Amino acid sequence: MDEKLEDFVSLLRRPGAGASAALQAAAPAATLPSRAARPRPAAPAGSERRFPRMGRRATSLMTAIAALGFAASALWWGAPTPHPAPPVAAPALPPAAHPVLVMPVPPPEKAAQEDDERVQDAPAKAEVPPPPPPSATTLAVLPPPALAPARPKEPQWLRYAVAAPVAMGRPRVAIVIDDLGIDKKRTERAIALKGPLTLSFMSYATDLARLTDAARRAGHELMVHVPMEPINRAEDMGPNGLAIAQGHDEVLRRLRWDLGRFDGYVGINNHMGSLFTSDISSMTPVMEELKSRGLLFLDSRTASSSVGAELARKLGVPTAARDVFLDDQITSAAIAERLAAVEAIAKRHGTAIAIGHPHDATLEQLTEWLAKLSAKGLVLVPVSAIVRERMHLATAG
Repeated sequence: MDEKLEDFVSLLRRPGAGASAALQAAAPAATLPSRAARPRPAAPAGSERRFPRMGRRATSLMTAIAALGFAASALWWGAPTPHPAPPVAAPALPPAAHPVLVMPVPPPEKAAQEDDERVQDAPAKAEVPPPPPPSATTLAVLPPPALAPARPKEPQWLRYAVAAPVAMGRPRVAIVIDDLGIDKKRTERAIALKGPLTLSFMSYATDLARLTDAARRAGHELMVHVPMEPINRAEDMGPNGLAIAQGHDEVLRRLRWDLGRFDGYVGINNHMGSLFTSDISSMTPVMEELKSRGLLFLDSRTASSSVGAELARKLGVPTAARDVFLDDQITSAAIAERLAAVEAIAKRHGTAIAIGHPHDATLEQLTEWLAKLSAKGLVLVPVSAIVRERMHLATAG
């Protein structure tokens, strides 16, 4: 075994073909003495007996390791040291040239799709529930809201007037149907007619709140039909009618009862009243009350001697008078003739006011006539529109 190690060490001493000069110079110094020439140190007493062969083997092994280490060091130090290559400078850009970072731009459809996906992936925000309404106790301690700016008081007849269609220079016609509220079924038929009509409800009729509300929702204008004393005393004007023998205070009491039956109306017209409307002293408190309330007066002209419209103009009450009665004779032919007269008056004077009643023949003729009114070159308007125009003409004249 020792001989083999010595042969291996001898081999290591020989410099290879590619060994460096440093290894060859160091090789003689690393030459180990032969086994025969190597002095042996004196062994401690008794060591030969305990390790007769261990010392010799250990020495050979240590010698081999040292030789290997020396040879490796010689090879390392003899090899040329590598040096890094010098850095190559980047070519300088001209002064105007700058590096530009170009990012790919997705098409609009893809960008929109990506945005939608990001929105869908984003966590949904929790909805904040609305605060609960304040309780009655809370409202009781809160200060009252600020009042709206005060505006000039508008007369009632203008406040409740129904907007008139644009005439564009065409003649205008107002159709008034009065005596409403007594016969409920025919009143409802009148409300169902094409408007805007002017519907005048009898002051002593029942169920007026429902009927007048339905008429207002249908787009019609409202009036109060006030009973007044006729010349023919055999005719019953109805309860709470106005008579010339009642005196000033009683006339006002009854009139105020009539006016309090419902609301939302623009004024009144007289039911019967051929005697009462011919008496100035009896009509004066009526006109004064209408003026104080901002209401208009439509003179039904049940008598040619009526002073109603003239007195109203003198006292500053908006007024007009009817031009045609539609159903003095309650036949279809007679009513059709009266409607033709309405057309002629409107085309001659620019406006016309007709009064009819809820008779079957009247309602049937009006249904057909109203459907053809536009083709005749006429415009249906509420009575307040004609009152306003006639007031303007009277003032201008």
